[in-house]
Amino acid sequence: MSRCWKSRPRPSVRLCLPGLGSVVLRVLEVLWVSVCLVHSDSSVVVQKEAQFGVSYLDTVTSHNQTIYSFNHTVSRNKTEGVRVSVELLSETTKSPILFVIRQKQAVLSFQVPLILRGLYQRKYQYTQVGRTLCQPPTLVASETQFFYVDVSTLSSTSVHYQLRVSRVESFTLQTDKKFSFNATPSQPQFFKYVFPDGVDTVIVKVNSEKNFPCSVMSIQDIQCPVYDLDNNVAFIGMYQTMTKKGAVTVQRKDFPSNSFYVVVVVKTEDEACGGPLKFYPLLPDELLDAGNRSKTLDVVVSPAINSEVYVMGMLFCLGIFLSFYVLTFLVACIENKRMNRKREGFLQPADMSPAETGKGLTPPSPYEYGSFADNGSTMSSEPVTDSLASAEGTYGYMERSMDTVGRCRQESLSSVEEDDYDTLADIDSDKNIVRTKKYLCVSDLARKDKRVLNKKYQIYFWNISTIAVFYALPVIQLVITYQTVVNVTGNQDICYYNFLCAHPLGALSSFNNILSNLGYVMLGLLFLLIVLQRDILHNRALMRNDITALECGIPKHFGLFYAMGTALMMEGLLSACYHVCPNYTNFQFDTSFMYMIAGLCMLKLYQKRHPDINASAYTAYACLAAVIFFSVLGVVFGKGNTAFWIVFSVIHILATLLLSTQLYYMGRWKLDSGILRRMLYVIYTDCVRQCSGPMYIDRMVLLVMGNIVNWSLAAYGLIKRPNDFASYLLAIAICNLLLYFAFYIIMKLRSGERIRCLALVCILFTAVVWGFALFFFFQGLSTWQKTPAESREHNRDCILLSFFDDHDIWHFLSSIAMFGSFLVLLTMDDDLDTVQRDKIYVF
Repeated sequence: MSRCWKSRPRPSVRLCLPGLGSVVLRVLEVLWVSVCLVHSDSSVVVQKEAQFGVSYLDTVTSHNQTIYSFNHTVSRNKTEGVRVSVELLSETTKSPILFVIRQKQAVLSFQVPLILRGLYQRKYQYTQVGRTLCQPPTLVASETQFFYVDVSTLSSTSVHYQLRVSRVESFTLQTDKKFSFNATPSQPQFFKYVFPDGVDTVIVKVNSEKNFPCSVMSIQDIQCPVYDLDNNVAFIGMYQTMTKKGAVTVQRKDFPSNSFYVVVVVKTEDEACGGPLKFYPLLPDELLDAGNRSKTLDVVVSPAINSEVYVMGMLFCLGIFLSFYVLTFLVACIENKRMNRKREGFLQPADMSPAETGKGLTPPSPYEYGSFADNGSTMSSEPVTDSLASAEGTYGYMERSMDTVGRCRQESLSSVEEDDYDTLADIDSDKNIVRTKKYLCVSDLARKDKRVLNKKYQIYFWNISTIAVFYALPVIQLVITYQTVVNVTGNQDICYYNFLCAHPLGALSSFNNILSNLGYVMLGLLFLLIVLQRDILHNRALMRNDITALECGIPKHFGLFYAMGTALMMEGLLSACYHVCPNYTNFQFDTSFMYMIAGLCMLKLYQKRHPDINASAYTAYACLAAVIFFSVLGVVFGKGNTAFWIVFSVIHILATLLLSTQLYYMGRWKLDSGILRRMLYVIYTDCVRQCSGPMYIDRMVLLVMGNIVNWSLAAYGLIKRPNDFASYLLAIAICNLLLYFAFYIIMKLRSGERIRCLALVCILFTAVVWGFALFFFFQGLSTWQKTPAESREHNRDCILLSFFDDHDIWHFLSSIAMFGSFLVLLTMDDDLDTVQRDKIYVF
């Protein structure tokens, strides 16, 4: 049934306004009526009663307009989707067809052919358009609603089209039930989901077998209009690009209607998903062929975890690390009881030790602390007599009188600055004599006043504490801003989460990734407590003039240990900050203190046998700052930049050579204008005139191996140019640390020293934990080196308690492994606590 009008009734408006105003309004009325009459004379409006599921083939020109009238029953308890599909049948047309769909509470309009813009304002046209009508909620149990499809054009020639309006089956998604559908850029799809009773959080998963074309998944509230085109899908709600996988966690509290739309849009171009970037010549009115961009997708809505799982995850995390506190307390109690028994066993019948009575002591040895018997290139091979027992746990009594001990203790407590010693006129020659000996003992490199050295190494702790405060505060502020932007804009491409296992809590999008960093903080604090306990015991021994603490073992300086524990805690804090919103711009937050930990561990290893000549805190932190500086440059400019990699490789090799020279000559060399002349002289005398091997063979082996490793890493970086420069730089630091640690252990065993049971257990336990930790680290659940859509292809479900993923387990295991590594450094030389320092070799 249709109705036609050749003319429209003339509108009549009676105005009773006096004066000039009434005249103006009367003129405007006449003009408006004239326009209406002209329009009524030049166009024909046809209204048709239309049916669902029927295809209407029709034509339209500028002289006629068609209105299709539809009606359907809307129920409050049942949502029915309505889809309008239009196809342009005419091959060429200068003016598009305009479709306006008028509903009870909304208006939807579009043109055919549909023009969508891509990157660089490139335009693509689509002759087939399909749109789903929004369905606002109704307040009554059931009602009949009408909607109208107006078709018009400004084309003077007839334009043929096909119109079809149909009901959408399975418009409402069911929980845990997969639904498949097709979508194109001009034919987006959206579906409704209603939260069932008892479910407060769900995870919406959209999957596809094909990477491309690139798509966008959006979660929008139930309202009109629905933003379901590539150029407006980001206007509202949460959205993310996707290739094969997409997942969004949705909470009931964010949607007052207890329901939401799942919108899937296929993009006009693939650049957002890492596809090929094609540059076309841009002409003013150029239209590009969109090609076949149809994509088949599956959507599943599943309930997310409940509050009980959150509680279990937090209790599990706390339980693991609190167990280390309990274990440490038990080990400390057992060790204290064992030491008390040994002290009681060595007490004399008069309940006095030889150190207290002053009896049974032999005359001083020429190898006593602070002296050296051989100033030449070799050490005397004559045995040094002492009363130190070689069996485990025995106490050795120093070959000194109590007067000597008291005097040394008094001097140690005197107010002496390091410069008071180093500025003496004969110190340089004395250093040359001592440090250039072929075989060195710890006593040769522990000649500076203990109080001065303690101050020197305490600066490490205070400096890193200051750095931590100034570094952490802006980081925390920045990541809060990131999270706020994500929550406000709904753009989930900003942060690279594992969306299949990202459990929100409050404003945080991935609480589990933040919680799993708790181990670094708790174990770092536990290590500080262990170091503090050792520091207190050592100071008590010094205060009572304990000869073993004064003259035996590796000199006890705890400043670097305090700095290591602080760095471990800061690593946990900054890693948690990074995982608030992990992305390309803040990755250095997660790695900065890793560099510091690796550097401090190497410094501590070197300090054990070289306490007098170790680097100062200012020099060490300046070098670490340079490393972090290059890390930032590499992340920003390193990708595919040949010049950067050449410069970095040259600097890396030169730094390796300078450090090797510093270590080989124990700092007894100068970098000045005569360095080349001295190098040529050494080559001439040691290689040309006579073929003599290196004087310090062990050191030479270490440095040759170190140079081979570092040069190889530099060559690898220059050739491969890895995208993840920060991880590459961290790999360099770890390789050097492992090489030096292996050298230390080998030389320790070669020197006749042994590793006690506790240290050996720590070494084996730490090695096993590091192995498992690295396995989970290389699972790669996300990567900011790629586009967000490509990163989501690596997302995987939770594997532990339905709360933690592989990366969380890496956090657990790596924090335990770092804590174990620190314990190894703390305990590995405990076997030397009763050995005189002039019998402990330097290597």
